Amino acid sequence: MLIVDAQVHIWANHKPTNANHRQVETYSADDLLREMDEAGVHAAVIHPPASWDPDANELAVEAARRHPDRLAILGNFPLDDPASRARVDGWKQRPGMLGLRFALLQPHQRTWPTDGTMDWLWPAAERAGLPIALLAATYLPTVGKIAERHPRLRLIVDHLGRPSGTKDEAAWANLPEMLALAKHPNVAIKATGAPSYSSAPYPSPKRLRSGSTRPSLDSPVSTQVPATYQPVAATSGRSPSPAPIPVR
Repeated sequence: MLIVDAQVHIWANHKPTNANHRQVETYSADDLLREMDEAGVHAAVIHPPASWDPDANELAVEAARRHPDRLAILGNFPLDDPASRARVDGWKQRPGMLGLRFALLQPHQRTWPTDGTMDWLWPAAERAGLPIALLAATYLPTVGKIAERHPRLRLIVDHLGRPSGTKDEAAWANLPEMLALAKHPNVAIKATGAPSYSSAPYPSPKRLRSGSTRPSLDSPVSTQVPATYQPVAATSGRSPSPAPIPVR
């Protein structure tokens, strides 16, 4: 059985600005692979944390180049830089690059999904076959509208669509908005960081992506091992041994 962690971070020479992540200046690909081996995880999808390490994309590319059978990437680029529009079509040519992921954590970025700043991205990514993961807890209805307008664009909602920093009942206040996305076959949900939001066990149907958000502070290895899931772009499927992560 091939086990793939759908969301991990690596960085260098920058301590995370998010206190939920391990407060070390460097968490390398070697650190990640060692802990994956301890947990029995075969492969992982790196999400470069550009919010605290501006060189995280290049670090991830080098890690994927060195370990193509174990590491792939959902990368990012500056959405407000006009030059980024030219990066979309050739994005998958970079080692290990499977798609895009945007957290939009800075105050000036939080309106971008709804104010038109990102409108150019959806058709461009749809044309290029790039899946996009989004930290979308505050704009789930907008995700539904994007999915409807761009049916060939694969969208992934991070962290079960839960608002950052919430737990238990407060974490599930927007559950109806998340469930409303189920009617869109091109939307998937990642069960990343699940221990942070609820103590209940979680399922892994075909459109649920499991990930540890490694290395976070409150998720021990025993709770971080994700269930096997069907591929969106990250895994070749079930296998008794590690298999190359296809770029397609």
